[in-house]
Amino acid sequence: MMRVHFLPLLVTLILLPAWCIALPMEHAPVPGGIVVIPLPGDADPASIRFGGKRVMTTQTDTSQYAVVGLALGVKPGTHYLEARTVTDKPLRLSFQVTDKQYETQHITIKDKRKVTPEKRDMERINRESKTIRAALRHWSDNEAVPLRFIKPVDGPYSSPFGLRRFFNEQPRKPHSGLDIAAPEGTPIRAPAAGTVIDTGDYFFNGNTVFIDHGQGLVTMYCHLSRIDVKPGQAITSGEPIGLVGMTGRVTGPHLHWGVSLNDARVDPMLFLPAEKTAKQ
Repeated sequence: MMRVHFLPLLVTLILLPAWCIALPMEHAPVPGGIVVIPLPGDADPASIRFGGKRVMTTQTDTSQYAVVGLALGVKPGTHYLEARTVTDKPLRLSFQVTDKQYETQHITIKDKRKVTPEKRDMERINRESKTIRAALRHWSDNEAVPLRFIKPVDGPYSSPFGLRRFFNEQPRKPHSGLDIAAPEGTPIRAPAAGTVIDTGDYFFNGNTVFIDHGQGLVTMYCHLSRIDVKPGQAITSGEPIGLVGMTGRVTGPHLHWGVSLNDARVDPMLFLPAEKTAKQ
């Protein structure tokens, strides 16, 4: 097996100009972040896998990159992409993930069923989980994937990505999205062009929209009071998709905005222009 190893520091120093021009999201090789890995010129883009899942690739005039989402559960240390060349020779590319500690958040939920669901609720939750997972794992071939987003709704960031959460003092999964507080009825706009994968009303997420942007990049919008798009609908950047609400498990009106890349939930802030990432 031929092994190809790239030292992250060396890649950053040599390829920073191309990275800044072609890949406007922030490079963040941490759990919940994104790592950008330069590929050999003979690598087959369709063969690139991380954890058995296909990953996005993008091309500049002179270089090819893999753009890999890192789930919150990824451990710090050395990880590998598995790939093949266009002549079907195996490749293994190493990269480093560094640790990141996220803050803790304690939330009080008045509706106790939203914290400890009843049996009838669990039956619904299990059905819905299959639909949600399928949407977040969606893949479509698209060479022109949008990597710079606009903020989907006007309002302050109320709960950042990655928070270690406790509902009524009971530990739950980390916060896998970004919450933006806004009055009920505030318009929500698509942050980039794409196609609506699915919509639905779910036990925890409330009214939800899933948008496919291509190559495993999927965005999710939860707790809407109204959905204004339909599955299969093509949408442009900035186009209205619904209204802010407080459906599902919430303590007040807000948008929960999630971003999934190769089926890993990553920080939406990484796709926003630098001037937009300061807390408002």
